[in-house]
Amino acid sequence: MKKNIREAIVAGSFYEGTEEALKKQIEDCYLHYLGPGEVPAVSLKKEGKILGLVCPHAGYPYSGPVAAWGFHEIIKEKTPDVIVIMGPNHYGFGAQVAITEKGGWETPLGISEVDDDLSKEIVNICPFIHFDEKAHQREHSLEVQLPFLQYSYKDSFKIIPICITKQDYNTSRRIGEALAKVLKDKNSLIIASSDFTHYQPQEIAERQDKMAIEAILSLNPQKLEETVFKEEISMCGSGPIMAMLVATSLLGAKKVRLLKYATSGEITGDYRAVVGYASLVIEK
Repeated sequence: MKKNIREAIVAGSFYEGTEEALKKQIEDCYLHYLGPGEVPAVSLKKEGKILGLVCPHAGYPYSGPVAAWGFHEIIKEKTPDVIVIMGPNHYGFGAQVAITEKGGWETPLGISEVDDDLSKEIVNICPFIHFDEKAHQREHSLEVQLPFLQYSYKDSFKIIPICITKQDYNTSRRIGEALAKVLKDKNSLIIASSDFTHYQPQEIAERQDKMAIEAILSLNPQKLEETVFKEEISMCGSGPIMAMLVATSLLGAKKVRLLKYATSGEITGDYRAVVGYASLVIEK
């Protein structure tokens, strides 16, 4: 591995493994019948109303068109200086809440530099967040967000990658409060990476995911935790979403918009055991 560079681990599986093929795949996600219908032009404005994004993280053939809705909305509105990407730890390696300290993350489209200074500030504010590369070694939920960002923004932004195993509300609240402190007066974006219901029949997935989405639309992270627990919803990134909702509320969020919801069944034609995907933006 190159010094201080996290190399892509799901290039060639979750998304295409070469630069040209990946650019074409991203364009196809935008133009897909489940996508927004156009490749966005990068905004000339630095800042906009969008503070946060809920975005899926399955392989691009499955969730890419839904993910494209959120990136389309952001890219045509603003060019952030720093982007926090939070996702679940699917494998359980490393610290319960793990942040990357320095270096960069690589995909076939380039290297995104980690914001070392802000990462250190977050750890100083919130001591249970640890610098830990092990938690990030195999995790895909953060990596799959980068190519969409790199496609449009190139290397004009820095990232703060945070991988979360402990996904209760109190942990999420403290993460969100720390983020709000360090991002105050910064031109930032917070991405919460999550898929929704996993491997349920279409009608069950739609019913469960509607309840989870309603909780997010209410800007109420505690309601999301209660709904996920009560209804036994198998979404994998409720913690990152709660942390993002706390942070964006403290940064002035006033509303949430659902851009697109779909399931893997709408791609594969198999509705017996689907995964739900949603793109939502949080705005001030």
